[in-house]
Amino acid sequence: MGINDKILVAGAGGFIGGALVAVLRKQGYRDLRAVDVKPFEDWYQRFDDVENLSLDLNLKENCETAADGAVGIYNLAANMGGMGFIEHNKALCMLSVLINTHMLQAALRNGTKRFFYASSACVYNGDKQKTFEAPSLKEEDAYPALAEDGYGWEKLFSERMCRHFMEDFGLTTRVARFHNVYGPWGTWFGGREKAPAAICRKVIEAKVSGKHEIEIWGSGVQTRSFMFIDDCTDGIQRIMDSEILEPINLGSSEAVTINQLVDIAEDIAGIKLTRNYDLSAPKGVNGRNSDNTLIQKYLGWEPNTSLRAGLEKTYRWIYDQYMARERGEAGVIRESGMAAR
Repeated sequence: MGINDKILVAGAGGFIGGALVAVLRKQGYRDLRAVDVKPFEDWYQRFDDVENLSLDLNLKENCETAADGAVGIYNLAANMGGMGFIEHNKALCMLSVLINTHMLQAALRNGTKRFFYASSACVYNGDKQKTFEAPSLKEEDAYPALAEDGYGWEKLFSERMCRHFMEDFGLTTRVARFHNVYGPWGTWFGGREKAPAAICRKVIEAKVSGKHEIEIWGSGVQTRSFMFIDDCTDGIQRIMDSEILEPINLGSSEAVTINQLVDIAEDIAGIKLTRNYDLSAPKGVNGRNSDNTLIQKYLGWEPNTSLRAGLEKTYRWIYDQYMARERGEAGVIRESGMAAR
């Protein structure tokens, strides 16, 4: 895909989609179309020199409009959030199957050259994630299928839809399984935020309020890996431009416990907190990590931003957002000059 080709980013009003549009702009792509269901004022990043459309991509006709003329399509549109959201919104998460199905059909009719689908580590077999020892999940571990109820099953089905559109109709599709993406411009309050942003916010709240306590969902010994947003957007483009036919992990292999994640956030903030564990809260699988053997083999690359370095940037950004909200301000200022939510 050349810099003059029309590129569609679906889900561009969200965290990863907005970051991808920002990167494509900086790389010189001149014909970008950004689409999201949210009204423009709720987009996390929006740029005046991009074609911005507010469309519900659950609807087939809107997918046709979005895909019109697009040489490349990055589909990051979905109903999703952190564990608290996906645990209590299973039907809503599964309805995202409409987005990818309609978008694939639109891409095929449009003659789109390349189609990227953002999948998730939630597709992996739950029986392989019962240990707290951070099992490194290989791509083959998605089968026999026992995905995360709701969200994971939708992702696994949509992966197969991409595969069959490639096999049956010749549409070039690429699929990446994201492992816990975090960073500035991400969701940090309201119920859809993921663990790194939630922990940063809770530490900030404790420090600002003077109430030196933090609530942690689960026992704190659950293990995860967390991928910084810059590594994510880099990986998306590398996979899109590659000849990788099967779904592939896109995540950091640096596994930590949730307690260790809190340790890092506390150290950044210069504070120690009393930890209260909510064992009844949604907590997901016990252990999960990204096995990066395959992406190293194909690309000679893997996400490499350390959790400490990425979390420092994320903490500072959330702190600025938190304090701005406390002062009643609109928030950070976008590159285009428009205030963010």
